[in-house]
Amino acid sequence: MNIKKFAIIIIIVITAYFFFINNVFRGNSVRQPADDSRGFASNNMKISSSAFQNNSYIPSLYTCDGSDINPPLAFNDVPAETKSLVLIMDDPDAPMGVWDHWIVFNIPPVVKEIKEGNESMGVKGMTSFKKINYGGPCPPDREHRYFFKLYALDAILDLSEGSTKKEVEATMQGHILAEAELIGKYNRK
Repeated sequence: MNIKKFAIIIIIVITAYFFFINNVFRGNSVRQPADDSRGFASNNMKISSSAFQNNSYIPSLYTCDGSDINPPLAFNDVPAETKSLVLIMDDPDAPMGVWDHWIVFNIPPVVKEIKEGNESMGVKGMTSFKKINYGGPCPPDREHRYFFKLYALDAILDLSEGSTKKEVEATMQGHILAEAELIGKYNRK
């Protein structure tokens, strides 16, 4: 093997090593427990909707083609030590990158459901629509997937109304006790 090939292999190995170490210590690839006495985050928590099943179509009532109100959601098996909940709805299939449709944080852990058209629970974050309210599915090009992500935290986030998803996600790092996800689909007809 000539010296040039050897040097390239060494550079690739070193780069991969530093990428792995950087992600592990930042918590990007390995979830660190919020408190060593609790162990790693449990994933028994669930989020569901009476309006649609996981990986099925969201009724048009909850989209830009209907009343554009939030669907009903139910939260089950929230850990007892939860101090607050975070709800994020986003669309990873948007042509301009991930589109944030709904961000609510500091939801009291006693909340077991969000009723249809009721956004009053918790503190509202800024969506990609540049508003703090729910913005329903409205795909411009084809069928999109919409992820409703629920996080149970061991803290109340010190953020104000209008905080972005990036700010919410950064602040909740190291505080996630459990998470759950519900996926809905929508395609304009």
